[in-house]
Amino acid sequence: MNKFDISKLEKSVREVPDFPKPGIKFKDITPILINPKLLAMSIEALASHVDSSSIDKIIGIDARGFIFGSLLANLLGKGFIPVRKEGKLPWQTESQAYDLEYGKSVIEIHKDAIDPGERILIVDDLLATGGTAEAAVKLVEKLSGTVDSLLFFIELEFLNGRELLKNTKVQSVLKY
Repeated sequence: MNKFDISKLEKSVREVPDFPKPGIKFKDITPILINPKLLAMSIEALASHVDSSSIDKIIGIDARGFIFGSLLANLLGKGFIPVRKEGKLPWQTESQAYDLEYGKSVIEIHKDAIDPGERILIVDDLLATGGTAEAAVKLVEKLSGTVDSLLFFIELEFLNGRELLKNTKVQSVLKY
């Protein structure tokens, strides 16, 4: 694996003030995604947190978790499972509702995506309040899988998302 420069990744995350609403400082990863070297570096940085022998499959959470999760799965030679917003998967699904800042949402997984006992790594671009990640953990458990750990490219520590996930190993590459 090539070396990666965390400071280069940090400098490449663009902060967009007042998006999607006033007072929010949105962490935009687009500058990393459009640069092949930075994208490869981000996947290498994520991979450095993973013991691939301890996992069977990788979940990516809709939508940016698909980018990081699928590339990481490819690099590690693991299967990739998309966890999507309600109504987007074409096969039989298991659903999990969770709370948003203003309302509720639902994510889904194919019922046949995880075999009983499989160890799963859940990947997403951002850990904020932890609600979506907690819902993904519950989906894995409903399908009799075991969550090995959760891995995020960015963690907003001031939102305390780890508190909802305190019974699971949580790692992140960049912390704000």
